[in-house]
Amino acid sequence: MRLPYISRRLITIYVSIGSHTINFVPLSFSIHTDESTKPRRGKMSDTKSKFLEVYSTLKSELLHDPAFEFTDESRKWVERMLDYNVPGGKLNRGLSVIDSYKLLKEGKELTDDEIFLASALGWCIEWLQAYFLVLDDIMDKSLTRRGQPCWFRQPKIGMIAVNDGLILRNHIPRVLKKHFGGKPYYVDLLDLFNEVEFQTASGQMIDLITTHEGEKDLSKYSLPLHHRIVQYKTAYYSFYLPVACALLMTGENLDNHIEVKSILIEMGTYFQVQDDYLDCFGDPEVIGKVGTDIEDFKCSWLVVKALERASEEQKRLLHENYGNADPACVAKVKELYMALDLQGVFAEYERTSYENIIKRIEAHPSKAVQDVLKSFLKKIYKREK
Repeated sequence: MRLPYISRRLITIYVSIGSHTINFVPLSFSIHTDESTKPRRGKMSDTKSKFLEVYSTLKSELLHDPAFEFTDESRKWVERMLDYNVPGGKLNRGLSVIDSYKLLKEGKELTDDEIFLASALGWCIEWLQAYFLVLDDIMDKSLTRRGQPCWFRQPKIGMIAVNDGLILRNHIPRVLKKHFGGKPYYVDLLDLFNEVEFQTASGQMIDLITTHEGEKDLSKYSLPLHHRIVQYKTAYYSFYLPVACALLMTGENLDNHIEVKSILIEMGTYFQVQDDYLDCFGDPEVIGKVGTDIEDFKCSWLVVKALERASEEQKRLLHENYGNADPACVAKVKELYMALDLQGVFAEYERTSYENIIKRIEAHPSKAVQDVLKSFLKKIYKREK
């Protein structure tokens, strides 16, 4: 049984409020075995507290990995890089592993070891997310991420962030080997993470090769292309991966859950359409970043729907202004989106998507699996960030 993460320890994290960052906030957690003395906190608060404690444990292990002889400088660099990039955000992907595993256990009390292992897998997904975002921000020349400057835009970081991304990626198999090496599903976990990483990188490739400088051509943008990018770039790692990890922990064969994967991919598509919408119409102070899909010539759901609904004159305006970083050009595209009532189009898409996903979920024979899928849908339906 692993106990380090439930002992009293000090955890240091960054807290971002809007565009401001409060340096370090110390949080001390104490977990008691006596039911009468347990802190009275909500279930989500308690789950997140334990989850953050596991981050502290994993970080400490990685900073003392015997495979590399750290210097004081290199250890401080990696620690700062991890704290800046990994535990920020909503942590939904990581927490979803724990939530899904609990639901699949159908009310059975989880042991400390099960909580630790589910949390460790959740953090592996958060590490994967951090790796993707660090490199994605460089490729997109983004300014902010999670309400603060992108990692590569920090002083004295620059393109060192590329190597930092590789370190983040290589931490994942280190964690898996240390904590799951003796589990019967260890090889399945390795295959799962490798496959999902390949799918995500391939989705990113499709996204990037449609935006080559000097080769901008809106005529090749379509809903099938958008769906393909979204499926591979976002849906597999954000939606399927957390549930697949929980299923493996319960001893399930993933080949028996193809319909679950399909529903989660549809959910991931819906999520990304929301993301495309918020990139344009969301409040940067709420979503934690400044949207740049128009400037970056992204194959966004909004531009695809605009092309479907636009007149020839409106298409000409799109071709002239989409992908141009000039604020005046961006404003013209947004004005066109408003004129085409893309906000109303999105509202109708959201309604029909939700109804279809719910119908598919309720057709699944397992009540526990239904609960897992509905918990995912509840987290994203009508979200604002």
